[in-house]
Amino acid sequence: MPRSSQSRQSPRRALSLLLAAVFLLPFGQCLAQQPPSASDFTRRPNAWEVSLSPSGEFVALAIPSQDGLETQLEVTNLTNGNTQVLRFGQRFHVSDVVWTADDQVVVAKAELEPLKARPVSMGHLYTSDIQGKNRDVLFGYIRDDGNRRGRRKDEGWSSVVKVLDNEPGMALVRFTCWNCGENPDTVIFKVDTRTGNRKEVERGNNRASFQFDQTGVARFRTTFDEDDEPVLSYRRNPGDAWTPLPKSIAGRLLFGARFAADNNTVYALVSDALEPAQAYRIDLQAGTRTKLAGSPTVAVTGFMYEGRGGIPFAVTFDEAKPSLQYFDPNSAWAQLHAGLMRSFPGHMLDFTGFSRDGNKILFKVWSDRDIGSYYVYDRTTKQAQKIIDDKPWLAPESMAQMRSIEFVNRSGQTIHGFYTAIGTGPKPLVVMAHGGPFSVYDSWGFDDEVQYLATHGYAVLQVNYRGSGGRGEAFQRSGWLGWGTTIQDDISDGVRWAIQQNLADPQRICTFGGSFGGYTALIQPILNPGMYKCAIGYVGVYDLPLMRRTDANSGVSERTERFFNRTLGTDMAALAQISPTTRVADLRVPVMLAHGKDDHTANFNQYKAMVAALDAQGRPAELFAVPGEGHGFVNPDNRAELFRRVQAFLDKYIGPGSH
Repeated sequence: MPRSSQSRQSPRRALSLLLAAVFLLPFGQCLAQQPPSASDFTRRPNAWEVSLSPSGEFVALAIPSQDGLETQLEVTNLTNGNTQVLRFGQRFHVSDVVWTADDQVVVAKAELEPLKARPVSMGHLYTSDIQGKNRDVLFGYIRDDGNRRGRRKDEGWSSVVKVLDNEPGMALVRFTCWNCGENPDTVIFKVDTRTGNRKEVERGNNRASFQFDQTGVARFRTTFDEDDEPVLSYRRNPGDAWTPLPKSIAGRLLFGARFAADNNTVYALVSDALEPAQAYRIDLQAGTRTKLAGSPTVAVTGFMYEGRGGIPFAVTFDEAKPSLQYFDPNSAWAQLHAGLMRSFPGHMLDFTGFSRDGNKILFKVWSDRDIGSYYVYDRTTKQAQKIIDDKPWLAPESMAQMRSIEFVNRSGQTIHGFYTAIGTGPKPLVVMAHGGPFSVYDSWGFDDEVQYLATHGYAVLQVNYRGSGGRGEAFQRSGWLGWGTTIQDDISDGVRWAIQQNLADPQRICTFGGSFGGYTALIQPILNPGMYKCAIGYVGVYDLPLMRRTDANSGVSERTERFFNRTLGTDMAALAQISPTTRVADLRVPVMLAHGKDDHTANFNQYKAMVAALDAQGRPAELFAVPGEGHGFVNPDNRAELFRRVQAFLDKYIGPGSH
């Protein structure tokens, strides 16, 4: 049951910054005398998440406890700094904080996501008023207690998909059953978050997703056919039946829809075939659209909005060099955003929340060297109030610059990536491939692992190889069936480019990565003899036939099985030939392996198979297997120990004096 709440002062969040006109003062200077420690990087941030109330009077913050075993919700009055602490249970993490009224919040029960060690929703929703009274389970499963039956028996995944601002306390919740077969229905409930009363308003099969107009009526629906291809439907008018979406509006995908006040004009991201998403303004009655922004090679990431329910004033891009595009640079919102941006040189600035009247704006500033800080800006007084710094103990001035790069691969395609280092000239290089491999991509911003290595003397190369997200489905599909071929070619081409650009010392290069990146870390030295001096696999996959057999025995869905058939292949002999366990005789560099013993994604049997293969060759690896950890480490002490061991391994083989 939820614990009692308490009230206290929060002076650290009462800091107010006076502005001259619309501008904020820049960050103070704080030069670090020595590189931050591993524990500095893995320490929990001051807050995971910040959310502004519709009245603009309060902020809700998801705050990790001192021991890191739970995340509590703190609701702070922006005027007097009084803070109410809401705890929903022992060792309980919260995420996805949503205000459904001026005095009501909904949170998701969360677990720490292993690879990034931050809370992510488990699909159960809890509700509370800001005084900590009338707290309840909104969606979730409550066990029976003796003769008393649990009120909720929701065995499934739920999330708030829309707050109905015109009906305080009301919200739309998407629910999908966990034990209702291969393709359970998606149900949309209209929920009173004060009482928990709910009413079904939409239902769809085949993994249906819905997008809603200003009044909460579902107007777009996406389902998937037997080949996992999207099927788009819409309601031209709110009361209409679902009909196929005209190709004049969208050919393949439509997402991120925001309706204007007329409930006819829509701003959305659209892909007609397999190209990167473009931004459009759509007229539903006319069945026409106008392109607002887009690139032929990089997808639009998202919109920036004019207030809580307003239309977009800009779009963002982040797969290559981070950038934004204002639709009208002279508009009031564009000028406001640009003015704030100028006050934080080298930073991006996101509007993350708005008061109902549009006067208060919650924004976050962040960069490659700064994990970020939150502020609330008052458009009337032209004052900003700092809410919280995520990790103020990591001085941005002591961090490394993350530089966006591009090169042409051996197939003549332009590939994007990032190079992070302090200083100039050739450096010992760590090649760090992202996980996935498909749809995921590296983007410009603060990364604990990258910055730890860079501040301790290494350069880090990240390549958005074929198959990565951010450039449209055609680019993703160009990496299908390329786990050990085209994807690896792009990464090794990136290494050669870095050498040619005098960014990397060719005698001091190592690979390191997690999940698919762990696979890459070990297959790269096999495919490129002499290029690398060492390899570090972290929660990686090393035996592809074993992975397919393990997945089959663990009962993965038919959809997941089809995806692996398309993207990895079904020829077990061919998969064996691109598996590090099979090719271990060609792995002629020192190896370090780190894995969580409770990993059920890259199953722990992958680690054991790789260890056995290396032992059979008489070349044992340096090992770090941790009980209680899964697909990535979440315990800050375990993460810090991993960082230290990785650094010691790199120092030994490519660090100062290693050659």
